Amino acid sequence: MTTEPFHIAISDDKVLDLRRRLEATRWPHDMGNDDWRYGTNTEYLRGLVDYWLHGYDWRAQERAINEFNHFRAEVDGIPLHYVHERGAGPDPVPLVLTHGWPWTFWDYHQLIRPLTDPARFGGDPADSFDVVVVSMPGFGFSSPLLQAGMNAWRAADPIHTLMTEVLGYHRFGAQGGDWGATTTAQLGHKFPESVLGIHLTSTPRLDHWNSQRPWDVTTGKLVPDDLPAEIRARYLDVQRRVASHVAVQVLDPQTLAHALNDSPVGLLAWLIERRRAWSANEGDVEKVFTRDFLLTTTSIYWFTETFGTSARLYAEAAQHPWKPVHDRRPLVNVPTGLTYMAHDVAGRSADAEAQFDVRYRNEHPLGGHFAPAEQPQAVIEDIRATFRPLR
Repeated sequence: MTTEPFHIAISDDKVLDLRRRLEATRWPHDMGNDDWRYGTNTEYLRGLVDYWLHGYDWRAQERAINEFNHFRAEVDGIPLHYVHERGAGPDPVPLVLTHGWPWTFWDYHQLIRPLTDPARFGGDPADSFDVVVVSMPGFGFSSPLLQAGMNAWRAADPIHTLMTEVLGYHRFGAQGGDWGATTTAQLGHKFPESVLGIHLTSTPRLDHWNSQRPWDVTTGKLVPDDLPAEIRARYLDVQRRVASHVAVQVLDPQTLAHALNDSPVGLLAWLIERRRAWSANEGDVEKVFTRDFLLTTTSIYWFTETFGTSARLYAEAAQHPWKPVHDRRPLVNVPTGLTYMAHDVAGRSADAEAQFDVRYRNEHPLGGHFAPAEQPQAVIEDIRATFRPLR
C-alpha cells in the first residue's frame, strides 16, 4: 500500500481535445421537448455547451479544487483518490465521506472547511472532524480501475484499509449518500470495531440488488391501481425518473460507455438529466447547481475517462449480490444518523431504516437527492448532531 500527495493538473492537450470535440458536435433534432419529456432538452444543452466553450474556465476550477490537500493511494491494486483535511478543534473525530453516482468528490467541497474548522464558521470547535473525502473506486481520480467486480459494498474494504492502515485511524465515523450510503452502511455492518457511527443522506436496503430483476426499479412489483390517484402518480413519477439509467447501467454499461467516453456532449446530457430529475429545482436545474459546478462535475468524468467504470457499479451490484457477514440485528449495528430531504427520489422507507441502529433523524423541507451539494448547511448540522454524543 502506498500513498502520496496528488495535484490535479489536466494537460493542455486534453483541454484542447475537449474543445475540439465540443465544436464538432452534431446536434439532433428535438421536437416537442420543452418539458424534457423525451430526455435532456437540446436547446438548453446547446446553451450550456456554448458556455462550456466560451465562458467556463477549467483552470480556475482546477485551482479551486487544488486548494484542498489531495492524495492518491493504491490499496490491493485499487486506486483511491482522496482529500484529507485535518480538524482545527481540540479533539477532531476522523470522518470519511463517500459519494455516489453521478456525483464526484466535489459534491462535498462545501462541507469540508465547516466540518474541519467549525469555529471559523460560527460553530463549536468541539465539533471538529478530520475529514477524508474519497472518490469512489472507478470514479474521477480514483482511476484507472482495471479490475472487474467493484461495487458499492465491495468498496468498503479498500476504504476501511485506507482509513485504518494507510491513515492510521483505528476508530472513525463514516458518511455517505446514494451509492456512498451503501458503502457507508457496509462499513458499519462489516467493521463495527472500527466505525464509531455513520450518517446517511440516503437509506439503502443492503440486499436491494439481490433480486431476479435488478435492472427494474420496481423489482417486479407494480404500483397498485387502487391507490389514491395522487399517491399513485407520485410513485410512478419517481420510478420514471430513476428507471432509465438503472436499466441501462445494470444491463449494458459498456455499450453506453462507448458513446459517452467519446462524446463530451453526450456525457453532459446523460449527467445533467439526472441532476435535473433528482434535485429540488422545479424544472430548472440551475436553481440548485451553478453552471460552473455542473460543468466541473462533467469535466472530472470526462478528463479521467471514468464514465464506464462508474456506470459499471450498477452491473457489479447485480452480478455480485450482497451477503451479510453476521446475523446480528440490526444488520448495521453502529449508531446511525439519518438526514431526509423532502424532494429526494430515494424517499424514506421504514423497511430500510430497520437495518440500522437509528439514534438521530432529521427531515428537511428543501433539497433533493444531492443533499451535500443542494443543502450543505443542513447536512453539516446533522453530521455534527449525529456524532456529538459519540465523541
